[in-house]
Amino acid sequence: MRRFFIWSALAAVIGLVLAGIAYWAYWTYYARFQPVMVSRNQAEIQRMLDEVSWVSAGGGGEPLYIIGYRDSAAMARYEREEVPKLRAAGVEVRMILFARPDLEGLAQSTAAERATIAELWLTRDWTLYQRWTATPVRNWTAAGIPAADGNLARGAVVEASRDFVVRLTADLREVNLQPRYPLIIWRDREGFMKACACSDSRSWVFIRDDLNAPDRLDAPAVAPGDPEAPSALPGGAGLESLPYPTLPPIAPAEGDAPASAPVPAPTGPPAPRKAPEAKQSEDTTFF
Repeated sequence: MRRFFIWSALAAVIGLVLAGIAYWAYWTYYARFQPVMVSRNQAEIQRMLDEVSWVSAGGGGEPLYIIGYRDSAAMARYEREEVPKLRAAGVEVRMILFARPDLEGLAQSTAAERATIAELWLTRDWTLYQRWTATPVRNWTAAGIPAADGNLARGAVVEASRDFVVRLTADLREVNLQPRYPLIIWRDREGFMKACACSDSRSWVFIRDDLNAPDRLDAPAVAPGDPEAPSALPGGAGLESLPYPTLPPIAPAEGDAPASAPVPAPTGPPAPRKAPEAKQSEDTTFF
């Protein structure tokens, strides 16, 4: 009986260890990348999203909001790799950018960035957003855009972008979502609001599944004769033979004797040879 209890306790300990390892693996490699269901403050979050100044290329489909800052590498990668797939599924992607506040006395945004944020929030100019994101951060000077620093109205717009993010992240923390960027908010097929702190690419597949977006985009078909169609290599199958080029005669080098013209070979039958005549001896005696 004692041995039975010992083995039972050992089996229970092993079972608990295996269960702990399984839960750790589930959380580490799957659960922590899943989006969260926004079960609290939905009305307030939706009101803020409706009132905020986002920019979009249009589309008219179900909206998806991407919140982030300009020099976020994860946000730039998400926009480059995932946004075309979402648009192919009919989703309208709306970009919301903000200027990060100073941290411990260190500025996390530039004057050019703050000026551009204010301009985008005031004008919602998609062309300006495209020019800004297509230019490296260090090269963007916000030329032609009024400065936000020292401008009371535009400075207030920059602060409004920061206040929006503070209020939004506070509401999302109540559903156990820690803010990381890009922060993405959308509604699934059943209309439930979801949010994702999608700094890790392993979270992206859940958004595509919710919105029926493709996992990859096929290359567009190229019509025959299109100048952008890739040209075939010489010698490939189905290619017609090319005419041999006529080369010019090679000029003799300076100082060389001119080459004599080649003698044409006879084309007719060879002429018959004449038979040799018999030679008469000089000492022949006649009788």
